[in-house]
Amino acid sequence: MQDQHEDDWPEEDDQKSKTRLKQEMHALQQLGEKITELPPAQQAKIPMDEKLRNAIEEAPRISEKSGRKRHMQFIGKLMRKADGEAITAAYEALMEKTHQSVRQHHQMEQWRDRLLKDGKALAEFIDQFPQCERQQLRQLIRSAQKEQSQNKPPASARKLFKFIRECFETE
Repeated sequence: MQDQHEDDWPEEDDQKSKTRLKQEMHALQQLGEKITELPPAQQAKIPMDEKLRNAIEEAPRISEKSGRKRHMQFIGKLMRKADGEAITAAYEALMEKTHQSVRQHHQMEQWRDRLLKDGKALAEFIDQFPQCERQQLRQLIRSAQKEQSQNKPPASARKLFKFIRECFETE
């Protein structure tokens, strides 16, 4: 009769396998490489120590293939010593914000195109953005449509896009 309790089972090692450690090291090195590709303003928003920050700032200046590979391995080593979870969370938050702004930009472009092609879109836009200046919107649409029909440069379409962006920002 085997009547064992949970306490009787041998404790599992908290040690990670060598393969798992290597995977984590490579993941941190890849994250470091992605951070080196960010603009300096976004890099500044990621929490890291001074040594890691200096290594990341130095990376774009290294062009030789083998030297760059060694430098990326060095960044990976520094990343292992840093707070990887905080760095990962900050990087993912930056990427989400970037993706969100790209999605919003596409939405604004779609609104501009719909407003220029579909007369019903104007009512929908005004319903969604009741604070917008209707008269100015109608005038911009008419000017942009006129430019399109005359094959002129899209100056009014750009102004319409800017107007739409302002409506998005004040929402």
